[in-house]
Amino acid sequence: MQYVSPWMDSELEMLKEAARRFFEERFVPREPQWAADLLMEREAWNEAGAVGLLCASIPEEYGGGGGTLAHDIVIFSEQARALIGSFSNTVHSGIVAHYLLHYGSEAQKKRWLPKMATGEMVAAIAMSEPDAGSDLQAIRTRAVREGDEYVINGAKTFITNGYHADLVFVVAKTDLSAKGSRGTSIIVVETRDLPGFRRGKVLEKLGNKGSDTAELFFDDVRVPVENLLGSEEGQGFPQLMAQLPAERLYIAMNAVAQMERAVAMTVDYVKQRKVFGQQLSEMQNTRFKLAECQTQAQLARVYVDNCIVRCMQGQLSNEDAAMAKWWATERCNRVVYECLQLHGGNGFIMEYPIARLYANARVGPIYGGSNEIMKEIIARSLLR
Repeated sequence: MQYVSPWMDSELEMLKEAARRFFEERFVPREPQWAADLLMEREAWNEAGAVGLLCASIPEEYGGGGGTLAHDIVIFSEQARALIGSFSNTVHSGIVAHYLLHYGSEAQKKRWLPKMATGEMVAAIAMSEPDAGSDLQAIRTRAVREGDEYVINGAKTFITNGYHADLVFVVAKTDLSAKGSRGTSIIVVETRDLPGFRRGKVLEKLGNKGSDTAELFFDDVRVPVENLLGSEEGQGFPQLMAQLPAERLYIAMNAVAQMERAVAMTVDYVKQRKVFGQQLSEMQNTRFKLAECQTQAQLARVYVDNCIVRCMQGQLSNEDAAMAKWWATERCNRVVYECLQLHGGNGFIMEYPIARLYANARVGPIYGGSNEIMKEIIARSLLR
């Protein structure tokens, strides 16, 4: 009997099919060009918004789909399964929209969320800096209050959606005397025609090549104090820590979807491929490798499904999310490696989807906090 996730229902199944059709018909044919350009078309965001694939878990009163975390998971998983590495909806809808929903003022939510839901505004969160990646306590970007404005100075790197972003949630120091994570705030920056705001080059990556990843520069950028996220300064780090478990869960489920797609592609391939006059699927090594890969993929799905249920109940701990993230992304890389190996020389040719998947999957153990950081989080929970 085929395994069915316990959180799935008939409505989500319909969403799954709609998302799958959209990605296969609208985005898959354009993915090669986006990868070559290192950037997807800006209009693609509006297309996704028009069919309800943006901000699906945001309440309808703010222009969203009125769904739950499960609705986002379904959409993000179908994108991963379709090998669309150019569309960073996880950041836009799953992460930034929820910072705004949870911590934004009523005026902020009404101003920005409806535009994010339609694709009129693309959103990014600017955490990483040239000398501060997983270590968010080391950020140097500062936002100094002058009257009714914040003056922002600093540089950010590896910013997903950075090139297209109309709305950037900037993590900055608002109390320059505070040590470590203290005195950190999130300031919302509307980028259009903003003096002092510059975008650097779009960074070419190993995988997910069409996903716009850019450097951002803030030189005396002025924004109203009303753009502070939260009721007071210094809440940035707690806000980040509270939202990171869901972010890491998205990464884990993305890895599961990639594993499942890798196994499915490889099963089809070995049934068609002959080696030494014999079907590749008939060789014991092939059968054993596929059995191992399928087992790892299903074990990952069951654990991540359990995390999804707990997250929807508000019970997912930081260490559980860390376990899901590091284990699923590491296993994904192993599974995709074995599946590529079974493709032989064809696995090294970018024309074959398994090669693109191999490149795309490698970022899993790095972003959202490196897997080494995940293990430290888990260790701290054990030894405190």
